Order: sequence, then C-alpha cells, then structure tokens
Amino acid sequence: MKALPSTRHIAFIGNYSPRRCGIATFTTDICEAIAEEFPSASCFAGAMNDRPEGYDYPPRVRFEIDQEDPESYSRAAEFLHINNVEVVSVQHEFGIYGGPAGSHLLGFLSQLKKPVVTTLHTVLKAPNEAQREVMTRLDQLSERFIVMAERGQRLLVEVYGIDPGKIDLIPHGVIDMPFVDSNFYKDVFDAEGKTVLLTFGLLSPNKGIETAIRALPAILADHPDVVYLVVGATHPHLLASQGESYREGLQALAAELGVQDQVVFHNRFVSMDELKEFIGGSDIYITPYRNEEQITSGTLAYTFGAGKAIISTPYWHAQELLAEDRGVLVPFADAGAISAAVNDLLAHPTRMTAMRKKAWKAGREMTWPEVARRYMDSFNRARAGLSVPSAAVMEERQTDNGDYPIPYPKLDHLFRMTDHTGIFQHAIYNVPNYHEAYCTDDNARAFIFTILHQEEYGPDAALERLASSYLAFLWYAFDANTRRFRNFMSHERQWLESKGSEDSHARALWAAGTALGRSPNEGYRNLCALLFQRGLAPVKHFSSPRAWAFTLVAIHEYLRAFEGDRAVAKMQEILVARLMDLFQANSAPGWLWFERIATYDNAKLPHALILSGQHPAIETGLIALRWLLDEQTGDGGQFSPIGCHGFWPRDGEKARFDQQPVEAHATISACMAAYEVTGEEVWAAHARRCFEWFLGRNDLGIPLYDESSGGCRDALLQDHINQNQGAESTLAFHLSRTELSRYNRAPLSSP
Repeated sequence: MKALPSTRHIAFIGNYSPRRCGIATFTTDICEAIAEEFPSASCFAGAMNDRPEGYDYPPRVRFEIDQEDPESYSRAAEFLHINNVEVVSVQHEFGIYGGPAGSHLLGFLSQLKKPVVTTLHTVLKAPNEAQREVMTRLDQLSERFIVMAERGQRLLVEVYGIDPGKIDLIPHGVIDMPFVDSNFYKDVFDAEGKTVLLTFGLLSPNKGIETAIRALPAILADHPDVVYLVVGATHPHLLASQGESYREGLQALAAELGVQDQVVFHNRFVSMDELKEFIGGSDIYITPYRNEEQITSGTLAYTFGAGKAIISTPYWHAQELLAEDRGVLVPFADAGAISAAVNDLLAHPTRMTAMRKKAWKAGREMTWPEVARRYMDSFNRARAGLSVPSAAVMEERQTDNGDYPIPYPKLDHLFRMTDHTGIFQHAIYNVPNYHEAYCTDDNARAFIFTILHQEEYGPDAALERLASSYLAFLWYAFDANTRRFRNFMSHERQWLESKGSEDSHARALWAAGTALGRSPNEGYRNLCALLFQRGLAPVKHFSSPRAWAFTLVAIHEYLRAFEGDRAVAKMQEILVARLMDLFQANSAPGWLWFERIATYDNAKLPHALILSGQHPAIETGLIALRWLLDEQTGDGGQFSPIGCHGFWPRDGEKARFDQQPVEAHATISACMAAYEVTGEEVWAAHARRCFEWFLGRNDLGIPLYDESSGGCRDALLQDHINQNQGAESTLAFHLSRTELSRYNRAPLSSP
C-alpha cells in the first residue's frame, strides 16, 4: 500500500534525462521515485538546457529553462505559480546554472513564493567569493537543504553557518537489486570465466581511470583472468572541447602497458537495464577519483546498494559509505595500492563476500522508495516551516496606528459570479465554475449581503437585480410538500437532491429572517414571510447544532420586526435550551465548548446564544466565545482559526490548516454581537483583528482578499493560499466588512 503524502504538487528543477550527466540522472531518478511511491502526488520537472535546441525530454518535463537566459528563469517561476506548485525541489551544482557561480538560479528562487528544498550535490570546503555569496543567498531562499553525506552536513554548519535544523541527511538512492552471484550476468558482455573489474560513468580526467589501468599489470600477474570494463560515454562538455582525446589517451596507456586486451571500453551512455547487468556481472567496482571534495557519487551508491566489493580513493562520499569494512580505501593516484587491494580481495573470497553483504544490507536503507519517502518528509517539513509569518511581513501592511487599512467595497466579483439563476458556488481562480453550479447556502448568504449593504449605503438598482435573483433561487429551492430547502443545483437547473442539509435549510431561514427584519422592499418581505413561516417548523426536528444556531440568528432578525410572535419566540426558547444543554454536557476545565470536537463555523454557536436576549444564555455565549478566541489566537496576536483539515477533537491535535474565510466571518459576527450587548470595546477590537486575517494578518502573512477583483481566496493552506475565489469566501469577506462598518468600527480606505 502506497504512502499518502500531504504534499501533492512538486516541481523538480535541474538537469534531466536524456541529458547526459550525473545531475540529470539523479533528478530523473528522484522525480520518478517519488511519483512511483506517492501516486496521488503530481510531480513534474523544469529542465535546464545548456544548448539552444534542448533535448528530447519525456512528458514529465513540463518546462525548459535556458541556462544563460535570466528571462527564462523568470518565465519558469511564473509557470510554477500558475500551476499551484506546493514545493520546489532544486538540484544544485554550481556549474549547471548560468551567471557567476550559477547565480542566475538566485533570481529564479527570489521570484518564487513557494517553499524551496535544495539538494546540494557539491559542498565546497574552501569556496571562492562568488560561490560563498551564492550559498549565503541559497540559505536565505531555501526552506531546507538536503545533503547526501555527513561531511556535507558538517561543512554547511561550520563553513557556511547554516542552521543544522534545516539540513536533512538523505543518502543517494540506489537500485533495489538482489544479492546474486556475478556469474549470472557475465555472459551478457562476453565475460564468462573472467573476474570483472568495473568503472562506469561519464568519462573525464577527474575520474582517475588511468590509475586503475596502471594497476592492471600487477593484478594480472597474480590473476590473469581479470578483465577491466570501463563503461560510459565521454562527458559531453569534454567531448565538445577536446573530442575523445582523454579516452584515446587511456587506450594508448593500456597498449603501452600491454593490457589493451584486458581493458574493454563500452563507449556509450547505457540504459538502466544495461547498467544493472554491468553492475550485476562485476566482481569488484573501482572508483579511482582524484578529487577529495566529492561529496556524492551516484555510481558509488549504485554499486554499493547492489552489494559489490568496492575499492575507492578516499573522497568524502567514499570515506563515509565504505567505513566499517564495507569497502576498501586506497590513496589517491596510487596504482600500487589499487593492485594490492584487488589482489588481496581476490585472494580472500570469504572476506570479500562478508564485505559485499555489509554493503548490500546497508544499501536497503538507500533504495529509491526509501529515499523518496525521506524526501517527502523533507518537503512536508519545508511547508510546515513556512507556516509562521514574519513580523516584518505583517507590519509592512499596517497603518501608523497598527491597523490594516480596510478596503472600500468592490463588488465586481459578486456580479461576475452571478447570472439570472443565482450565484455560482465555486470559481476557478476568479472565473465562475459552471461544473459545480449553484447552492442554497451561497444564495442565502448573497441575499443577506445585498440587504445589509443597501441598509448601509442606500438603494442600488444593480444590487436589487442581484437580490431578486438570489431570493428567486431560495423560493425555487423550497419544496412546499416536504417543507425543506433543496441545496445543490446543476448548471442545467436540475436539483441534485430531494432535500438539502439541515445547515443549508437554516441558512435559508437566516436570509428570510434578515429580509423581514431589515429590508424596506415589501415584495421581498412578503415572500420571505412565506419562506420563514413554512420553513421554521421542521427545525424542531433537526439534530445539527449549527442549524439550530443559524435558525436562532434568523429568529433574532425576524423578531426585530415581529417581536410579539409567540410561536417564533417558543422556537427560540427550544433551540437556546438545546445549545445550553450541549454546553453543559460537553464543557469542562480547559474545554469550554458545546461538542467534543470543534469543527466549522464555530463562533456561530456562541453568537446564537449572545443574540438570544436571555441572560444565562448570553453569559454562556460570552464564556464560550472568549475561550474560542483565546484558542484561535496565534503567537503574533493574529487570528488563527481551527483548520478544516482535521478540525479539533477534544484531547486531540488542533488542525492549523486549511483555514476558511467563513470562520473569520462567524467570529466577527459573534464579536460584534458581544460588543453590541456588552458595550465593551475589547469585543470590537477582537472583531477588527479577525477581519485583518483577510488582509494579511494571519499565519502566513498573505492577504486572502484580492483588491483587484473584489473576490476572496478560498483558504489559507499550510504554506500558500487557495487561489480560487468562490462565493462562500467572497461573501464571507464582504459580510465581515459590512459587519464592521455598520457599527462604525472600520474607517474605509478611498475607493
């Protein structure tokens, strides 16, 4: 059974196959490994091009970046934004990005508003000035670093001053190969009866292959059946500048030493299936690299994971991987040491087998599925790390007195989301989504808003036309036979259910009660009276506490005009008593709440009691609201509502995300009701603070309200916002703004 990630949209930036280099192979392997291990995740790559024509990439590569063109990096950043990427995994090597020490990458990362996890394939002990500057900026722009060796981890801390808490040590992935006898594969490359030494990878002088060739005469003297396979094409950059001169030099050296028949060059970039055969058929793998500061080697990791006997020079990665008798280390550029090590292993097969088993067992922790899981853990930590806003981010949006400026009402998106049937419930970005067309919930909210807005600003013919559509929808939603409101309707005006939820029914009553209590439009009032009178009785049989609460708000609005209605007052008493009983049954020290789990629209429960006019109920509502506010206040004083991704069970963990705009609206309404009842300024201050959640005073320091469209984004997620501007969210913002301004608590900015 595959693991379930919390990070679902991942972009990988680096070289990518079929480009021929170690970074391209690694980027391809880690991307494919995560896609395989987490099939519900969406993984794609942005590939670096070092030539104008690019490469014949697979479909996984969605975007190409010209290594030397800064504008190409900017386009890539914008591409990631519009594709809702949650994490960007960057493969870093100084030479694969343009600019001094690869500094073009920094411009790309600085434009991202996404968490970045940077895998470092090189960590220099003595960087030059340009390289150090790049590393300093990478530290500022990366949420986390991944290194593949402990030495790299230490260097990041000691040389670059990077916080060890943001570094993850994850080994290079390996192929999950069985522990088998090498003779099983040798016939594939005509090596039956031979002892096979192997070096593979792109050829370049830093590989030190000439040292291994110089070791062969002494090896052959003791073991004449040895053959040395050198598998891999010449590195493309070396090929472009020097042709095959390095390979030809190696061949000339073999001829000079008289071992040309025992050195076999496979001059091609082999496929993964071929590589498995070469590794499987080898007896000893040799990495005679010349540079100590090599922090990782994919070829070393692959043969180690396959359980091969390995002889290597002591570059950093080899020192760690081959410690504790998991391999043999020899000095740099020492052919005699290599020949002695090979002869010793071949002379002691039992020791060589024990070494192989140690390597193979350790390699089970390095298989690509295991590495993929650890990368996903790092990605999730990176997203969690961004869930703390900086004080500077929040302060820059504040006015001189510390408040956020309240936007002037802009209703463009409300009109965009409404047609002659009603308001669309969802949007794709700021465009109405016809696929999930209409619902009673949102048409009720929209109708309430038109009444409150005109109560504040006066008659508006355009808004009246919208109000008529919303009310017509509510009337059509009501089924006179069942006395229930239906909720969901398709774009073809087909009801998708015989009756809606109890909550949607109660919200429709709230809309009708608001019109009866506040609207001067006689037609609206007469129609809403029918809806209210016919729809109220079924609530007596409802079990949803929030439906009781919405109905109590509806009753409060209704009684503004018809205070003497005894039947409605009786229903109010029944519902208030139910909420009071819930509070008594479930509240306890440290949990002053109505249920054993706090879920959605939470503040509506205390709000309903505060509006009841009954002293014990008002006090209970204020107690519960104070507790809820305390529990929904972040470390920086910002409103931090309970997230819908898990809610908050009593004695359980409180979900921090996804935070919904309706929570802010419900809390603002409750606080303003508390202010009206008590006259205490602290409640108005709480309401203002909750409203500023929309404007950027929140856990990410990112505004949800879009001043350009007049819409509100749908949710505050762990490290970004849901960019869709649905009806519920947009109406939550505008209703909240109206709540504040009609109590003269929110001076508006200029239109």
